[in-house]
Amino acid sequence: MKLKLDLHPIFNRSEEIDRALRGIIDEAIRKKATEVEIIPGKGSGQLKKKVLRFLEQKEIKALYHRIDKDSKNHGRLFVYFRHR
Repeated sequence: MKLKLDLHPIFNRSEEIDRALRGIIDEAIRKKATEVEIIPGKGSGQLKKKVLRFLEQKEIKALYHRIDKDSKNHGRLFVYFRHR
C-alpha cells in the first residue's frame, strides 16, 4: 500500500505541516503501508528542508526504514517502511 501527502495547500502553515506529516506517518504504520510519497513541491526548497528536518527527528526516524529523493522530480520524497 502506498500513501500520498501533498503539502501545497498548507505550504505556509508550519504547525499544520507538522500535524500532516505526523498524521501520514501514523497512518502508514496503522495501515502497514510500505511507502509514503510526500510532495513539498519545487519552489525555493524551504518546505522540502522542513520536511527533511521533521523526518530526521530521532523519534520519527525510528518509525521508518529509509527516505529517497525523487531523482527526476526534486519536489517529491519517498518514505519507506518495514513492518514486522
